[in-house]
Amino acid sequence: MARILITDDDDAIRRSLELHYRAKGHEIVTAANASEALDVVDADPPNVVISDIRMPGEDGLSLLKRIRGSHPDVPVIIMTAYHDLETTVSAMQGGAVDYVPKPINVAEMDTALEQALNHQDGCASEGDGDSDNTLILKPDEGSTVIVGHSPAMQNVFKQIALVSQSRATVLIEGESGTGKELVARAIHQASANCSSPFMAVNCAALVENLLESEMFGHVRGAFTGAVSTHKGKIEMVGSGTLFLDEVAELSPAMQGKLLRVLEGREYSPVGSTETKRSDARLIAATNADLTERVAEGRFREDLYYRLKVMLIRTPPLRARRICVPPLTNHLLLRINRDLQRRIRGVTSDAMDCLLAYPWPGNVRELENVLMKSAVLERGAMISAPSLPEDIREFSGPPDLADEEEGEIPSLKEIERRHILHVLNHTDWHKGQACEILGISRPKLQRHIQEFGLTPD
Repeated sequence: MARILITDDDDAIRRSLELHYRAKGHEIVTAANASEALDVVDADPPNVVISDIRMPGEDGLSLLKRIRGSHPDVPVIIMTAYHDLETTVSAMQGGAVDYVPKPINVAEMDTALEQALNHQDGCASEGDGDSDNTLILKPDEGSTVIVGHSPAMQNVFKQIALVSQSRATVLIEGESGTGKELVARAIHQASANCSSPFMAVNCAALVENLLESEMFGHVRGAFTGAVSTHKGKIEMVGSGTLFLDEVAELSPAMQGKLLRVLEGREYSPVGSTETKRSDARLIAATNADLTERVAEGRFREDLYYRLKVMLIRTPPLRARRICVPPLTNHLLLRINRDLQRRIRGVTSDAMDCLLAYPWPGNVRELENVLMKSAVLERGAMISAPSLPEDIREFSGPPDLADEEEGEIPSLKEIERRHILHVLNHTDWHKGQACEILGISRPKLQRHIQEFGLTPD
């Protein structure tokens, strides 16, 4: 059995994890803050440290860095109620073996602990301890924040943090409008090569000759209209990231040329016999089923496996409805800026409609609906009458995982479940819950009283 140090300023969480792992036969030591934890680690290093990230005084990231500096063989699991991409990247790139969101899912924590106990000496990546490779996402003109509080999005954040630490090729799969390019940009911004360019190529937007020229460049006279030599994006991006969107639409010839880049890091501009080398990191995305296209002979199997070194799937919006309120708030900030409006949010009736709608177009459709509504709305809050008719009148059952077949809850019941889910998701931290729900603390308190909500 293992010796485990549990660090959290919340007595209830410390005690719950202590009882759970003592029952499994582990030796448990607890600490209420980073200072106490460091004293324990220095006196007798445990097999694993489980630490909260937000604590009075020194936080969990600082504790992680100090443990990695003085005891690099001690694996650290980070847990937190702050479910943003930046925190996840900081924790995983800082050397945490795993990142578990609150409220704690015991099965997930058990899996993380098993992984930590299997941690082998010397497997720590270069740059442990005092390294400056723990990167924070740096927004630029081409970047957009990824918003999501659901477990599915937390998994995407964790994958972004992990794959950004290597130069491996990444394939991003997901429906149209789920933010595949945002994920690619986030990987680039969290990587060691974030200062190099990020460039995107839409493989479905150009005919084959123009696409080849766009990617690999061409020499003067290579084709009609080629009046001068042109550098392709794969050369211009240097050691940065080349994002290939809708990669399933590549022709067989272009698939062969892309495979050559992936296998030998070589390519030739159109009309040239010169062979050039590429240091670019390739990230591809598709909303098609590539395994089906491989089976049909429409996509090369060897290219598919070369692209799918690392695979990330972006979940559809209907599978993460908890993200609709924070996404709405985030998108309205951008819409206000672009349209010079001062929309403060949406009314509860309008939010009921947004939560009930299945969003076949995903986040892109949500943004489009909010933009139309912001144009039509004359007040400070988007109301239900300002929403498009198909959104306003949608009456189908919500696609909720815990829904019993045949039962269609009222919008009031959906609201009650959503508020309770957010409260439990934030461990009943009302400030965080208000931020996610986009409502004031007094209004949250009224909802809690109205629905008779209590902590689990």
